[in-house]
Amino acid sequence: MMIGTFLARTRSGQGDRPLVALLVAGGLAAWLLWHPGLVQGLSWPWRWPMVVLGGWALGCAFLRPLALEVGERGLWRLAGTAWSRASLPLFALLLAGRALLG
Repeated sequence: MMIGTFLARTRSGQGDRPLVALLVAGGLAAWLLWHPGLVQGLSWPWRWPMVVLGGWALGCAFLRPLALEVGERGLWRLAGTAWSRASLPLFALLLAGRALLG
């Protein structure tokens, strides 16, 4: 039932794609489990911002479908802000750049 709700919200023109964000977050989480050196190899001043950004990005991506389904206003507002939605692509780009550049 939740997937039907995600697809219905996506088709309605709302602009929010929680199912896509959930799948991307799941893929990034699996990738980090396979290659933890992408973040572990960084020095401490660079590692902490990556950990915080990754935690926020993945947390919001996993929380957004729940917040939309349950309808909790505070969670929906926090997970739906523009910078929360932009944190997942930014984190994915940083990880991909780190993987490509070594």
